[in-house]
Amino acid sequence: MFGMPGGWEWILILIIIILLFGAKKIPELMRGLGSGVKEFKKASNVDDDNDNNNNNKLKEDNQK
Repeated sequence: MFGMPGGWEWILILIIIILLFGAKKIPELMRGLGSGVKEFKKASNVDDDNDNNNNNKLKEDNQK
């Protein structure tokens, strides 16, 4: 019933965003969104590294 928006729906969403925020504000919003995504990926990679280190320590402890 509800799927991903098609071409016309994306255009309508884009027009609404432009009307709400104005064309000058959109690049600033996208920069903020991009930096947020980058920070999220960085944090999830650090979390994955911590999980891998903990798993390796557990395996070493179990082998002893």
